[in-house]
This record gives sequence, C-alpha cells and structure tokens, in this order.
Amino acid sequence: MSHIRRSRAGTGGSLRRGAGVAGFTVLELLLVIAVIAVLGALVLGAGRYARESGRASRATAELAGLAAALESYRLEQGDYPQTDQPARLLQALIGRRGPTGAAIAAGAMLEAGRFSTGSGADPFLNDAAELIDPWGAPYRYAYKSALPWDNPGYVLYSAGPDGLVSAALLSGGFPNPTLPANVDNLWACPP
Repeated sequence: MSHIRRSRAGTGGSLRRGAGVAGFTVLELLLVIAVIAVLGALVLGAGRYARESGRASRATAELAGLAAALESYRLEQGDYPQTDQPARLLQALIGRRGPTGAAIAAGAMLEAGRFSTGSGADPFLNDAAELIDPWGAPYRYAYKSALPWDNPGYVLYSAGPDGLVSAALLSGGFPNPTLPANVDNLWACPP
C-alpha cells in the first residue's frame, strides 16, 4: 500500500488533468476552428444570396417604374422614345427630348432621384447620364426596329448579374430569354 501512495505523491497527488483549468488538445482546437470556418462560409453564402436577391428585386421594381414612365410618355407625346441609347431614353423621360430626339420642354415622366445614374451624373446637367441597374450596367432599351414587330413598341431590360446579353430578338420583336447570355436578364415589355 505504501507503494501506491508514493506513486501518487510523485505525480502531484492527483490523477486528474489540472483541477479547474480547461485544457484543450491541438486536435480539439483545430476542430473548433474548422467548425467556425464552416459556419462562417455558410453565413457569407447566405449573405451573398440575400444581396443578389435584393438587387434582382430592386431591378424588377425599377423596370416596372420605367415601363410606367414610358407608358405615360407615350400618352403625352404620342409615341415611345425612338432610340436605343440609354442617355437619350433618360433625357426623354425627364421631359427634355421628344420621341424623335428633338429637344423639348415637357413635364418629367420619371422621378430621376429614385434611380441611380452612371457616375452619379445629374441628368438635368449632363445629357450623357444613363440610368444604371443595381449591378452598375445601363438599362437597355430598344424601340421598334425594321423587323416585323408585333411587340407594342419597345423592349426594356437589365442585363442582370452577369452583365451578358444577346440582343437578338425573336420574331415580332420579343426578347429571347432562352439564349445562354439572357438567362439571368430581367425584362419589362409593354403588355
């Protein structure tokens, strides 16, 4: 029996790892770091998805606002703006250009302050200002072209997150959403 007591005395009188002190092995620390890294990746992925979803919702709302402004413009001016230039479209919607591009002084159909412009340019001071989508690319607009056009007047869209677009239109002047470059595009065509 005395032999066992001497053995305990040689180890500090205790068989436990530090009393009251939490001791971690390197393996346990690596496991905790790995779990934190996985959780962080999940949170970042969810944040990225939420951000892209918010941008798509904003673009959809802005396209609806632009479509409504185009309809008001057509009712007042007799036709849609006859251009494919984003800056000319904006100038028409703020009442500075007629359907053929001639300078006019009319009421604005669009509250420009609710939209973003490239480089934050003021469209009332800069004729080259363009409305941009949430991804920073100009909204695209096409007026009736020479091909057979059953579409009521225009095509308006955002190139979406990837910024790619195939401008080829289907017969009748309607967009082709099945092309690979157009899959993520957001469209606003008149009814």
